[in-house]
Amino acid sequence: MSDKTTLSKGKHGGRASVDAQPAAVAAAVDPRLLVREKGFAGYISEVKRKLRGGELGSLPVIVGLIIIWTIFQLKNDIFLSSSNMTTISYYLSATGMIALGLVFVLLLGEIDLSVASISGLSAAIFAVFATTHGMNPWLALLLTVLSGVIIGAIQGFFFAKIGVPAFVVTLAGNLGWNGLMLWILGDTGSLSIQDKGPIHILSQNSFFLDSDVAGAYILATLGVAALLAGSLVEQTRRRKAGIPFRPTSEIIVRVVALAIVGYVVAYVLNKTSGIPNVLVIFLAALVICDFVLRRTTFGRKVFAVGGSIEAARRAGINVAAIRMAVFSISGGFAAVGGLFLAGETRTATLGAGTGNLLMLAIAAAVIGGTSLFGGRGNVWSALLGMLVIQSITTGLDLLNMSTSLQYMITAAVLLAAVVVDSVARRTQKASGRA
Repeated sequence: MSDKTTLSKGKHGGRASVDAQPAAVAAAVDPRLLVREKGFAGYISEVKRKLRGGELGSLPVIVGLIIIWTIFQLKNDIFLSSSNMTTISYYLSATGMIALGLVFVLLLGEIDLSVASISGLSAAIFAVFATTHGMNPWLALLLTVLSGVIIGAIQGFFFAKIGVPAFVVTLAGNLGWNGLMLWILGDTGSLSIQDKGPIHILSQNSFFLDSDVAGAYILATLGVAALLAGSLVEQTRRRKAGIPFRPTSEIIVRVVALAIVGYVVAYVLNKTSGIPNVLVIFLAALVICDFVLRRTTFGRKVFAVGGSIEAARRAGINVAAIRMAVFSISGGFAAVGGLFLAGETRTATLGAGTGNLLMLAIAAAVIGGTSLFGGRGNVWSALLGMLVIQSITTGLDLLNMSTSLQYMITAAVLLAAVVVDSVARRTQKASGRA
């Protein structure tokens, strides 16, 4: 039936409003769903739309990282050397792993102040199992990570079921788990850990495929192949479903961009020793968590709860279960981060989990682009944020600057990230997208 016939009947039979409704709905389709049908022109239009609407993504931190690297390289030409890049890539992984768990909590709009203490406690637990009791180190590793998950679940229970604010629960945990660590370590205040098993893999002198220069290139190739395969599978699936999909040209550009970055990084790191094992594990965790958040029902529920608790409840989401699961994830990653830190020194000490570790982990997630207000961010912010923080720390060390200056600069960067996040959120509200 033609539109003319429909309108004619509408004048006499009152059907115009009914028949016009589907046309109105079709005209109101979100343009973001159709952008890829226009190819690169549509993609550029979408980027411009996001920037105008305050959806900056990782752009600010990438620009900031380029500026930081440029300044330090001009001050000291050793900064971008292979050995220094290897140092940065190694030392960012432990705190980055803790920040990765914090990303899940921040997506809910909450905070976990206990992760640093959990990391220190986990190192002590592993040392007791593996050193004092002579347990198989891999079994000790499993039990240690499980203990972090259980600790997170306990805190999540008080928050989700009892209703105690997360700030209070995790602040109490920060004190309590630190006290438990002191009790476990006893009068000696430290326990040595043998350089074998998982601790050897996490040590500073352990590299992917035993320092084989091909290791970094193999890893880069696997990453490029995974992106290409995943993109083509998604394109085929969306094409069959009759919904917008990425054009092949865009997929090729994305794959080539990743290949350039991956092989350049591999080349730089191979000039010294290769890619550290801890960075490989960290990257693998990022890929898995990214898949969980973007491609699974659980991930969509996390974003839904972080966006609006009431809307999530009305959609049938078990908000309490999601909250407990997220805090369990945070506790588990804090335990893994603690093992990473133990691998650096092969000891569990009273100083583990203290100092500025908590602040750096939170700062990494926020600087990387995860919103403090919940509902917006991704796991790659843990990597980007730690790249910024560790670059600042290492660069200032090369220039023989004091620790106090490092703290002040990191604080300024953190404040800038929060300001950008707040302005972006305000812009999104003004444009009706928040």
